[in-house]
Amino acid sequence: MTAAIQRRLEIPEPQRAEQTELHPELNRAHVRFINLGKTYNGQQGPVAALHGIDLAIQRGEVFGIIGRSGAGKSSLIRTINRLEQPSSGRVLIDQVDIGEFDEDRLVALRRRIGMIFQHFNLMSAKTVWQNVELPLKVAGVPKEKREQKVRELLELVGLQAKHKAYPAQLSGGQKQRVGIARALVHDPQILLCDEATSALDPETTQSILGLLREINQRLGLTIVLITHEMAVIREICDRVVVLEHGRIVEQGPVWEVFGNPQHEVSKTLLAPLQHALPKELQSRLQPQPKSSDAAVVLRLQFTGSQRDEPDLAALFSALGGRVRLLQGGVERIQGHALGQLLLAVTGSSLDAEELCQRAAHWAQQVEVLGYVV
Repeated sequence: MTAAIQRRLEIPEPQRAEQTELHPELNRAHVRFINLGKTYNGQQGPVAALHGIDLAIQRGEVFGIIGRSGAGKSSLIRTINRLEQPSSGRVLIDQVDIGEFDEDRLVALRRRIGMIFQHFNLMSAKTVWQNVELPLKVAGVPKEKREQKVRELLELVGLQAKHKAYPAQLSGGQKQRVGIARALVHDPQILLCDEATSALDPETTQSILGLLREINQRLGLTIVLITHEMAVIREICDRVVVLEHGRIVEQGPVWEVFGNPQHEVSKTLLAPLQHALPKELQSRLQPQPKSSDAAVVLRLQFTGSQRDEPDLAALFSALGGRVRLLQGGVERIQGHALGQLLLAVTGSSLDAEELCQRAAHWAQQVEVLGYVV
């Protein structure tokens, strides 16, 4: 990548509004929501989409917003660039309340905030080059500077060879790369991603997420990403907030929310990424041992509070008897070991309670699921 694309757009230090009610540590937040609410006028009367959102997004992080359909994700992210006007509360960018911005200040704000969409929003009659160049033309940027910027951005997203192609000639991933390049033309400080990978296949999704992470690291952008896919959050985000019915139900570092979700919505969203108890095993489980050779089935949960992976040799030795691994695995998220193991223990001199006590030396949560022959 050329040196020019790495240069950040120099923006004068914004005049700071008085924020006496904020804690000092929150004054460093890049984006801040204060008691934010949004209500729409529906056919049956007012419909509340957001309730009392208090949230701080730090400069340079990749922040995920997740929730089921209708949770308020799009309403929230669109208040950052004032595509949605809050009904109550405030949105601060660099400690400046954007709620009272006039049209000129809004135009300047939106040039500092790029946005990419689920369905690309490309102009079918224009080439890749023309789609990326268009915002610069509208802004009155001279031709020479436009050409330099478009060339750099197409290099960044890996589409130099496709600059003359039309959207109909591109794959979904290539179209989204055009959308990303277009979102970066004004050297934004914030990049909003509205379900940017939902229309893509898994392999293409991985490549787009890799590109977004590269952009975040090279350009120092703050990325705010909304999705309904926990796999996307796991892959790219530093922190995550979970919305349900327009309210925050859980938030924290990704490893913490994934390792030990507290709210039922978080657990439901995480369920597709977790290994459910096999039906064949579930049908054989008994609450009490039916014979002397019955195996105790243990579930060990690793929530990430201990960074090291479990020492399986030491664990199996401590449990005694014969230990079989039925299912499970451990992965690393943000340097923390998370996952679960299903173990069947037979022939141990320890009873179920003692087995749990021994296993608790390695796992943060241990439970007896039952007994099988």
